[in-house]
Amino acid sequence: MNDNQLLRYSRHILLPQIGYEGQDKLVNSHALVVGAGGLGSPAALYLAAAGVGTITICDFDVVDLTNLQRQIVHTTAAVGINKALSAQKTLLQINPEAQVNTVCEKSTEADFARLIAAADVVLDCSDNFATRYTLNKLCVDLKKPLVSGAAIGFEGQVTVYDMRSILSPCYHCLFPDNGEDTELRCATNGVFAPLVGMIGTCQAAEALKLLMDIGESLQGRLLLLDALAMEWRTIRLSKDPACSVCAF
Repeated sequence: MNDNQLLRYSRHILLPQIGYEGQDKLVNSHALVVGAGGLGSPAALYLAAAGVGTITICDFDVVDLTNLQRQIVHTTAAVGINKALSAQKTLLQINPEAQVNTVCEKSTEADFARLIAAADVVLDCSDNFATRYTLNKLCVDLKKPLVSGAAIGFEGQVTVYDMRSILSPCYHCLFPDNGEDTELRCATNGVFAPLVGMIGTCQAAEALKLLMDIGESLQGRLLLLDALAMEWRTIRLSKDPACSVCAF
C-alpha cells in the first residue's frame, strides 16, 4: 500500500483484528456485486470505502425516480442511466484508487461463471429467484463464498453460503427450487427505505470479514430483521443431505 492508502485505511489498520495484513488483503481482493439496487447500493459503497481493490458491479437496469427512495448509490442526476455505470461513478468519487468494473447487460449463466471465477467473494444483491439460484449453483461449483441478502416491506434477511466448507448449506438447501414463480419485489410490494441499507451493510461486513479471514461469518446462520419492531433473530441452518445442488 502507498502512503495515501495507509492514511485512508488507518482506522482499519489500527484494529488489531485487521492490521496492515488484513487491509492489504482487501486492497488485493476482488468482490462481485450482483445488483446495484437497494441492497447493492450500501454494500458496494462500503466495499469501496473499506478498500476492496477491485469491485465488479452487474446490473442491466436503469435508474428510475422511484429507486431514489432507497438506492443511495444513485442521485437524481443519474435517472435514466444504467445502474452499474451510475454506481461506478459514485464509488470512484468515494475511493478513486478502487478499480470498479461494470457489467451493464443481462448476464447469462456462462457470463456469471466467468465473473464468479475471477472474484474472491460474491454478494447476491439481486431481486429475483432465477438469479439467486444461478449464483448459488455456480458458487457451489466454483467453491466461492456467497453473501446473500433479501428485503421486502419491513423484513430482511442475510446469510453466508461458504462453499469452501463441506459443512455449509447452500441457498437451494434453504429455498428449494420447486419451479413456482413466487417473486416478491420492491417495485410492486414496497420496502422501508432504511431496511435495505441495514441488510446491504450487513452483506458488506460479511464480505469484508470473509476477504480478510477474520471473525465468524454467518455461515450456517440466517439473520432475520423485523425493522418495524426493530428486532433481530437468528435461525440455525443445516446442510440438506438430499439437496440437488450441493449434496455430492
